[in-house]
Amino acid sequence: MRILIVDDEPAMHDSYRRCFAPVENAGAEVLSGMAAELFGDDAPTPPAIDDVIDFDAVHCMQGLDAVAEVEASIAQGVPFAVAFIDVRMPPGIDGKETAARIRAIDPNINLVIVTGFSDFSPIEISKAAGPADKIFYIAKPFEIAEVVQTATALGQRWQLDRDLAAAMAKLHEQSAELAANESKALHLATHDSLTEAPNRLAFVKALAEKSRDGGMFATAMVDLDRFKLVNDTLGHLAGDELIRAICDILHKNVPEGAIVARLGGDEFGVLFETAGEQAAVMACDRIVTACASSFRILGHSVQGAASIGVVVVEGEDGRDPVDVMRRADLALNHAKKSGRGVVRAFDESMDESVRFRRRIEGGLGQAIERGELSLAYQPIVAGADMEVVGFEALLRWQTEEFGPISPALFIPIAEESNLIHELGDWVLDEALKVLDQWPGQYVSVNFSPRQFRRQNFVGYVMERVQRAGIAPARVQIEITETAIFDNAERAAETLYKLRQMGFRIALDDFGTGYSSLYNIRKFALDCLKIDKSFIDGMGREKESAAIVHSIVHLGKALGLGVVAEGVETEAQVQALRLAGASHLQGYYFSRPVPAEAAAEMANARYIGGKDDLDGDEFAILTGNGTNG
Repeated sequence: MRILIVDDEPAMHDSYRRCFAPVENAGAEVLSGMAAELFGDDAPTPPAIDDVIDFDAVHCMQGLDAVAEVEASIAQGVPFAVAFIDVRMPPGIDGKETAARIRAIDPNINLVIVTGFSDFSPIEISKAAGPADKIFYIAKPFEIAEVVQTATALGQRWQLDRDLAAAMAKLHEQSAELAANESKALHLATHDSLTEAPNRLAFVKALAEKSRDGGMFATAMVDLDRFKLVNDTLGHLAGDELIRAICDILHKNVPEGAIVARLGGDEFGVLFETAGEQAAVMACDRIVTACASSFRILGHSVQGAASIGVVVVEGEDGRDPVDVMRRADLALNHAKKSGRGVVRAFDESMDESVRFRRRIEGGLGQAIERGELSLAYQPIVAGADMEVVGFEALLRWQTEEFGPISPALFIPIAEESNLIHELGDWVLDEALKVLDQWPGQYVSVNFSPRQFRRQNFVGYVMERVQRAGIAPARVQIEITETAIFDNAERAAETLYKLRQMGFRIALDDFGTGYSSLYNIRKFALDCLKIDKSFIDGMGREKESAAIVHSIVHLGKALGLGVVAEGVETEAQVQALRLAGASHLQGYYFSRPVPAEAAAEMANARYIGGKDDLDGDEFAILTGNGTNG
């Protein structure tokens, strides 16, 4: 430990040398010999003086010499921990000025002012050479023990401060790396790797924002004609080049301010403001004309062509973005059937499912009293030892008229009406009933955005849980980012109250919505659930694997659990365990099962696994956290 001594009196330097002289352990050796004579070989060995600091003292007679020593120590990377400074040191600069100059060079050094009489008050010296917590005082004449104890304590504190600063620097570096990984993962999740255009996820997000903002806008689906022929005759590299060329054509010919996204394969989406349907069709006609050009692809001449389906909606209509895209897709199918290379605008006659949806909505209102609804439970297992820690409750509807209907179909219909609250009440009550049959696992219940925005949502959930006699810790509330994004401040307050009451909070489908560090830090969460689409792509796409690893590392850094959904194979299990996912869920362990089978699993506590994609009518249907 390097210390600096500044005093103009040689006698004082002799005193300091006695203070910091090396401590010999000769006394301990004498005691060891005496003990051996008295007690033989079993005599206790006195402890060695290992914890005494070895001081490296540098002595200076004047303040300017001390300032030069401090400058040199910083330049050489061997700074002083403590400096003992006399106040009066004629004829050079005094102790106050010396301390101020040393502090300017080394802000981390601890200064000890040693004086019998001073021309300056401690407050004056602190103002010149502070901060106050790094400047101390000893009066002359001093005791050796006083100086040694001061040097030891300040030296240890100086070392702790250095260690803390190093740890904080490392933490800052890790935070910067985490932010960079998040930015990269977000870009990968929202952009097409071939064209760098926004992908389907980004397009749906932009469409949702347009729907909320109001005003009239058009959504167009663009599909290349005879693209498969290019791939089959010239190869996939040529197909990729044509995709990039068409993407450039679209960007140059769409209306000003339009968003162009590659939705997948040879399909693009275009989102733009319009004065009406006729104007939107005219804009799409210009795009079709621009695409009907000859392209030079890998030395070959390729004739381009495209068909477009377009739908025009008012933002105030509150259209579901997925439904808007579905309607544009229906119009595109009609354009394809009309001979390709044309534009078709959507009209209600194209939507044969409208009548079906109305029949579904009518039947859904009677489903509870008819006893057509049921809950299935899919286990959530700990990744380390495959212990069943909880179950996700998934809604099922078995109708006499249509047979089993997927939640992905009827939940959005219920969401558009007040039926969602009636369904939600039934699901929560049924899910709470099964907890008495389980030895300690929790049940995870999905809540739709409209349920979450319900007036006094916290009181509604708490009242039903208390009435069932269930501890809130055994209930996990699953929500998607869509549920909290519309009103972030209100959502943050709601989640905080739920956490305060003991409920578990899971953010479902993480990575597919408005995922960001801001959202995770802002809201009270217990775990993140990685969407099945990323798990499916882990073995095929580097991007999906990178996103999964980033989400796992992000969860760990923030102290959150990470549940990987849609686990279907042994390879996925091993990859996710290596990545560090804390919990797993999917068909590999069990498809959703009735309450009786779930109770057997819960009491067995541990579960095996096998590749199993058969046996459930919804195994191949896509869904989100709300829809199961």
